[in-house]
Amino acid sequence: MAVKDYLRERFFPHMWCPGCGHGTILNSLIRAVEELDLNKNEIVMTSGIGCSARISGYVDFHSLHTLHGRALTFATGVKLSRPHLKVLVPMGDGDALAIGGNHFIHAARRNIDITAIVMNNRIYGMTGGQFSPLSGPGVKATTAPFLTIDSSFDVVELAKAAGATFVARSTAYHAKEATGYLKKAIMHKGFSVVEILSQCPTHYGRKNKEGDAVSMLELHKTNTAPLGSKALKENPSLTPRGIFVDVERPEYCSEYDKIIDYAMKEAR
Repeated sequence: MAVKDYLRERFFPHMWCPGCGHGTILNSLIRAVEELDLNKNEIVMTSGIGCSARISGYVDFHSLHTLHGRALTFATGVKLSRPHLKVLVPMGDGDALAIGGNHFIHAARRNIDITAIVMNNRIYGMTGGQFSPLSGPGVKATTAPFLTIDSSFDVVELAKAAGATFVARSTAYHAKEATGYLKKAIMHKGFSVVEILSQCPTHYGRKNKEGDAVSMLELHKTNTAPLGSKALKENPSLTPRGIFVDVERPEYCSEYDKIIDYAMKEAR
């Protein structure tokens, strides 16, 4: 299938602000699906509320646009009832790690076969630019006019600690790299997390003097480095990119099927 066959072109142009990184992430995701040659009828996307969640309206998959922070719970229900489906869950800062944080860590703990895509723009864009659990200290936001003091989560470390069996990080600047990680995540049997750093020039960039979208993309380029690279060794303050975890562990739906078989035998 061609890339355009996976899109609902009638809903374009999209609603994201000019320069938003989410459109690039949609591009990376669609290319991953196209390169894997997946049947779109075998894909389900669930999303919550927020800028990132709008992706579910633009893809021509089975999709559920659900409650804020609850995308993973709906995804879990879909996966348990139809384990053969590929379930994709794009989430923003709050969907994944604020109101949705508990669901995130428990989905990872269970190791259910879902691909979680955390689109990290460090801000709540749709509701006016409030700071998020990923903003970090020293950031200006509508809810922090005198700068934030909250430490931020590290998505990769949190996912690793909670038990995710595939964890990767890329950026909107590194779109081809992100496509490669998404392909691996989608095909991985277990809970997969791909964090993709995304620029928000409208709320984050403007308030924090990071310039326009091009300038923010340049920061994705210069402030990150591949795992194991010379640049990262020389400057540990850079944000590492790459695949941090790729291991096998019993997957939740498969283990649940064993319980069903056991219960059926006991009932005879």
